[in-house]
Amino acid sequence: MIDADVVALLVDQHTRIRDLFTAVETGEGDERATAFARLVRLLALHEAAEEVVVHPAARGVEGGDAVVEDRLGEEQRAGELLARLGELGPDHPEFADGLAGLRQAVLEHANHEESYEFRYLRSHYDTTELADMAALVRAAERVAPHATPGEVDPALFDRVGEAVRESLLRRR
Repeated sequence: MIDADVVALLVDQHTRIRDLFTAVETGEGDERATAFARLVRLLALHEAAEEVVVHPAARGVEGGDAVVEDRLGEEQRAGELLARLGELGPDHPEFADGLAGLRQAVLEHANHEESYEFRYLRSHYDTTELADMAALVRAAERVAPHATPGEVDPALFDRVGEAVRESLLRRR
């Protein structure tokens, strides 16, 4: 199963994020706006799951704090770029250039996660623990709010994060 553990699940999300970037880049009009809304939601869900599940687990590994802090800095930069794109909207003339910058920042961040943070998880947690973390992320995904094409503001990240936290509290 592709999402049998949290690392496999998040790597699969990275693939879906790459595909959504392509859909936004190649889409036009409503198609582009819808793809962008889906991208925003997946990014929000992914980062919220990391905030609540992955980062705390990685911090539990020796040297994990530094790895997590580096990822948080990358996430902040990507969040700033995303907020700017949300202000511009998919039809703005500067959107394509901004999207290219966001794509580069997000894909570099994903590469660093896979190379560093996810390695910490695999080396420290057993398959049952990784599967339990994946179950938490999947549960959060089911309860996370959806973005509509007109709703791409940073508040979505807060709402998704809150939904993830509530889902985790219900499961404990």
